[in-house]
Amino acid sequence: MSSQGTRIGFAPINGLDFYFETKGAGTPLLLIHAGVADSRMWDGQFEQFSKTHLVIRCDLRGFGQSGKSAGTFAHYQDIAALLNYLNVAPVTVIGASFGGYVALDFALAYPDLVAALILVAPALGGYEFESAEMLEFFAAEEEALARGDRVGATELNLKMWVDGLNRGDGEVSRQVRQQVKTMQLHIFSQPDVADMEEQELIPPALERLEQIMVPTLLVRGDQDVAEFQTISNLIAHKIRHSQQVIIPGTAHLPSLEKPEEFNQIVLDFLKNLGNGS
Repeated sequence: MSSQGTRIGFAPINGLDFYFETKGAGTPLLLIHAGVADSRMWDGQFEQFSKTHLVIRCDLRGFGQSGKSAGTFAHYQDIAALLNYLNVAPVTVIGASFGGYVALDFALAYPDLVAALILVAPALGGYEFESAEMLEFFAAEEEALARGDRVGATELNLKMWVDGLNRGDGEVSRQVRQQVKTMQLHIFSQPDVADMEEQELIPPALERLEQIMVPTLLVRGDQDVAEFQTISNLIAHKIRHSQQVIIPGTAHLPSLEKPEEFNQIVLDFLKNLGNGS
């Protein structure tokens, strides 16, 4: 169906009804959300970017309206199947956090389908976290979920990814906190599915970054977790045609905290590529 020029649908992909929205016309942009979110995190970008581009946003498997299904899967294969369903390629991929992880895997697995990458505080396949702050977070989240405390686990995520470790919740937009809280609680409420197994890219992206030849923009906040800043610097060093922009006063989700500044950075990058209109 469509609403005010927006196409909304479910693509039949690998045993799953895969939720997507498209709007606009022109050079295609694919938006892949963070692991604490779903496609709604791009509300501040979807309309703006659709004025000059064909914008696609979706809910990854297990997020938002896409649900889960039994069997083996890979997020990057789901993305390729979606683009095939929409008959759109190549695309510029904007991926945030875990969405950046998926974007990198997708670019390596399907290089002909990717025109450029915009990675927002990306995670990285093959990278193993080792800092005390990250290991303590994972342990605390796992413990909260094990005792059925989804609200507590969500608050841990808000403090880590929205607030940042050096800011209190009073320093961060209540609207952004509530938006992420709603999306994260929905993720935690999704029922488990037996025999659902994710297949990771082999070799992992960490070992193959030099193979990425498309123009790449990295965007991160100066209040983000230290190891994610390290990952961004690593990727920027390894990918030949890359540049990095830091948005002051933001943590792990700069597109939500400062959407206007983020949007301008992205549009300037696209314009310099020659597909900004």
